Amino acid sequence: MDFVRSPEWPVAPLGGVAGNSAAARYAVPGGGPAVGRAGTPPPPYQPPSGAGTSPPPVGKPATPPIPVKILVAGGFGVGKTTTVGAISEIAPLTTEAEMTSAGIGVDDPGVRSTKTTTTVAMDFGCVTIDRSLKLYLFGTPGQARFGFMWDDLARGALGALVVVDSARLDDCFPAIDFFERAGLPFVVGVNAFDGRLALELGEIRWALAIGDHVPLVQFDARDRLSVRDALLVVLDRALERATRDRQA
Repeated sequence: MDFVRSPEWPVAPLGGVAGNSAAARYAVPGGGPAVGRAGTPPPPYQPPSGAGTSPPPVGKPATPPIPVKILVAGGFGVGKTTTVGAISEIAPLTTEAEMTSAGIGVDDPGVRSTKTTTTVAMDFGCVTIDRSLKLYLFGTPGQARFGFMWDDLARGALGALVVVDSARLDDCFPAIDFFERAGLPFVVGVNAFDGRLALELGEIRWALAIGDHVPLVQFDARDRLSVRDALLVVLDRALERATRDRQA
């Protein structure tokens, strides 16, 4: 039978395996008990100087980061998919489908948009904030006909970023109404298309009829750092709500 022998193994003597056994090499002549090489029992083991008798403590495995679910919601064509893709540390999961002529008059991305695809289910991405916190981002579809998915996507979420196009404020009303009814903390993020807004932030707050307790921020959905800052505001809002509920 073929076999492979490691080169570090000592070569067996001519007597075969039995001739290289511990009993044959170390036993006392006459069949006595096996002892040390010189015929005397080996000295007891002494640990090295300064070494403790107890085994070294085993380090605890690193605690995995706490998962936090955040929704990225808003109307059709406001930049939700771009927002998730800009910040995600993994290749984002998208469910984009080509827009067809059947959507003319139904899905309006705005006159400034060059959008040719649309989300038909959801977007997904994740980003690690630090060693203790990891965000899982779920982008909702913007069309009203996919509104039935929002309840499932919102289950377990701690907060939401409502993305708004300042030139089409009416598209974000369903998202704001949804989170107000659900009692979920949310932040309104105004996406600066072409680096500018059609209205001032104060005018947008008045038009949306949101209270001062709802943060309103400007950000660029294409810029990673800008998206990060907007999501940190969402985290602060969720933490504030959790702290208030705990004290109640």
